Amino acid sequence: MSDVDEAALLDAAADHRSLLRLRGIAAIAFAFLAFFWPKPTLVDLTILWGAYSCVDGVLALTAAIRGKAGTARAWLGLIGVAGIACAGAVLIAPQELAAHMVAIVSIWAGLAGAMYVWVALKLRTAVQGGWVLALDGIGIILFGLALAFWPRLEPAALVWLTGWFAALLGSLLVSVSLWLGASR
Repeated sequence: MSDVDEAALLDAAADHRSLLRLRGIAAIAFAFLAFFWPKPTLVDLTILWGAYSCVDGVLALTAAIRGKAGTARAWLGLIGVAGIACAGAVLIAPQELAAHMVAIVSIWAGLAGAMYVWVALKLRTAVQGGWVLALDGIGIILFGLALAFWPRLEPAALVWLTGWFAALLGSLLVSVSLWLGASR
């Protein structure tokens, strides 16, 4: 992945700012449902996360397919396929997946956070304010670690923690998409 240069990555992000915005809106919608759904069960949260994962996966895969040479298409493709696969697993076995939901989201958060930090490091010379993306990546990693260290959270605590995380992530994605629109 070292062949991805800053300008190509920034151009790819700018070209797909509407997809970033849609991914952000999907995360905010997930947060809204998590906050206002009266007493969701762990299976409900798993199904909700599966729906979000499907939307996010389709949008990431769309960005990978539309991407130009020299961009992080492979990473976007992996994120997209992983999201769709998670949604498929939720559809096939929601009860079984709910038992491992905390571990799955913890691993996903660690990988997603590492990707954000990687992108921020790649863009550090091309973009002012790239530290926000790095800070968000570190926050996502910390969220994943929090889930890993407290795997037996009460369902209500897991819903609120995941809701706040989704709200923050969605807000960042929408903000970055708007910033990219203003900078191009």
